[in-house]
Amino acid sequence: MRARWPLVALAALAAVLFAGLGVWQVERRAWKLALIDRVEARLVAAPVVAPRTASDADSYTRVRAAGRWVPRAPAYVQAVTDLGPGFWVVAPLTTDRATILVNRGFVPAGMRVAPATGPAIVTGLLRVTEPGGAFLRRNDPRADRWFSRDVAAIAAARRLGAVAPYFIDADARTSSQWPRGGLTMVRFRNNHLVYALTWFALSAMTAWFAWRLARGPRA
Repeated sequence: MRARWPLVALAALAAVLFAGLGVWQVERRAWKLALIDRVEARLVAAPVVAPRTASDADSYTRVRAAGRWVPRAPAYVQAVTDLGPGFWVVAPLTTDRATILVNRGFVPAGMRVAPATGPAIVTGLLRVTEPGGAFLRRNDPRADRWFSRDVAAIAAARRLGAVAPYFIDADARTSSQWPRGGLTMVRFRNNHLVYALTWFALSAMTAWFAWRLARGPRA
C-alpha cells in the first residue's frame, strides 16, 4: 500500500502544475486580447509625428514623417506578400528629429526602382527593428542580401550614422505605382483558450488518477 503513495503525490503535483499552466494561458489570452484591441485602435487613429525613438510598446502606431530622402541605394529585403514573392524597398528619410528607415513598399522579384529623391511626407505604421534575419536565413550585409528589416545593420551598410531604432511601413499610394505600400500584415495568433482548456483537461485527468490511486483497489 505504501508503494503507491509516491505515485499519488506525483500525480497530485502534476495536476497542480497543469492547472497552473492553464491559469497562465488564461492570463496570456487576456493580455493578447488587450494587445489586439490596442493595435486595432492604433490602425484607425490619426498619425502622430514620428518620434526620435520607440520601443515594442509603440508598434503599429500610425506616424507621419516629413523630410528629404537620403541619396543612398535602397536595401531590398526579401518578402512574400499577397502579391507574391519579391522585396521590400527600404530607404532612409532624414527629418528634423532623426534619420528614419522607411519601407517604401513591395516590388516583385526581379524589379528594381530608382532611389527616392527630394522632399517627402511619409505616413505609415511604426515597426520595431527586425535584427538578425529570418528563420535559418541570416542577413548578409557584405553581399547586400537582406531577409529582415534590421535597422542597425542596414544603416551601417549604407553608412547612415545614427538612425531611429525603428522603421516605417509606408501607406499605399496608388494601386499602379511601385513600390506598393500598405501591405503590412497585422495578425496575432490567439490560441491561448485552446491551450488553457488542454492544460485544464490534463489537470483533471491527473487529479482523477491520483484520487483513484489513493482509494486503492476495491474490496
